[in-house]
Amino acid sequence: MTVEAGGPLTGIRVVEMGQLIAGPFCGQLLGDMGAEVVKIEPPGGGDPMRDWGQGEPKTWWRVIARNKYSVALDLRSPEGQADARALIGQADILIENFRPGTLEKWGLDPAGLRAGNPRLIVVRVSGYGQTGPYSRRAGFGGIGEAMGGWRGIVGYPDLPPARMGVSIGDTLAATYGCMGALAALHHRSVSGEGQVVDAALYESVLQVMESLVPEYAVAGTKRARSGSALPGIAPSNVYPCRDGEYLIGANQDGVFARLCESMGRPDLARDPRYATHLARGERQEELDALIAAWTRTLTVDELEERMIDAGVPAGRIYDAEAMLADPHFAARDAIVTVDDPARGPTPMQGVFPKLSATPGSIRKPAPVAVGEDNDAIFARWLDRTTE
Repeated sequence: MTVEAGGPLTGIRVVEMGQLIAGPFCGQLLGDMGAEVVKIEPPGGGDPMRDWGQGEPKTWWRVIARNKYSVALDLRSPEGQADARALIGQADILIENFRPGTLEKWGLDPAGLRAGNPRLIVVRVSGYGQTGPYSRRAGFGGIGEAMGGWRGIVGYPDLPPARMGVSIGDTLAATYGCMGALAALHHRSVSGEGQVVDAALYESVLQVMESLVPEYAVAGTKRARSGSALPGIAPSNVYPCRDGEYLIGANQDGVFARLCESMGRPDLARDPRYATHLARGERQEELDALIAAWTRTLTVDELEERMIDAGVPAGRIYDAEAMLADPHFAARDAIVTVDDPARGPTPMQGVFPKLSATPGSIRKPAPVAVGEDNDAIFARWLDRTTE
């Protein structure tokens, strides 16, 4: 089996023992940047992600398992644990997102693994982290979103908390786990020593909650659900058009002035009720109503042309159909087509961020069969051949 190089992490070996989203997305990110990722799956059904998403075969797996090799091992058996330990002994990074204590129960505790491979970096993604009174609790992404503060401020004040249409808690934890792995790789290049990266779902969500905590701790203000607007930030909202909706973000003084010019109302930018950031925030609803009354007279195309001409940050609300038809997505390879053996040509998101000298790539499609790479990986990593 020849491994195609491509990306700044070429030569880095990763063992992924996670399942569902948080661990596997971390593996996807590392794989996209050139790492060789061996995914350990339970024999038989494999990772439950194989059954998630739409279509037959399911589409989600084709994205999250790209650039990976599937090795089937029963981690609950001594034989599977021994094989896993051998593979990890050849790895630079181990990813796992089991409940804390599971690796230890299988005799695969990080301290023991690092005793045999001191350069090993262990990325542990969990609901609440590896320490603390909640550490042994089961935790999914949505629970982390709730504890981290996200769910409480999403939606409308007269309705229960809403959720995003994607698993943001899982993917944030995976991204922070990946960032921790990269930082640990740099430290290892200096010290020669690996370490453990502890990425908790709730803390990953908390990290992107802006000033939610100090606003309460210092100012006594609790953020609340506010629908499509961000309280005190105006104008920044979705506005109705004759044939759809359009997002405008004109909450900076100079940008607001340009919006007012485009509206034919330059006086609004000089009006003391709207002239400053604080004033606009205090009159957010009435300002949104003024803008909506104007946007209702235009089509989306007409409004977009005016916003581009005026230099006002604004944009359409995209869905997948619009993304596939958009020339900017195409020009930047934001969506690429993978020749997938299970589904044929499959469009999916490309590799981000883009590096000028060592760009990442999608070098292989997701594995079709559970354990299809056992023989090849054991031969190449462990110099072990099957009879």
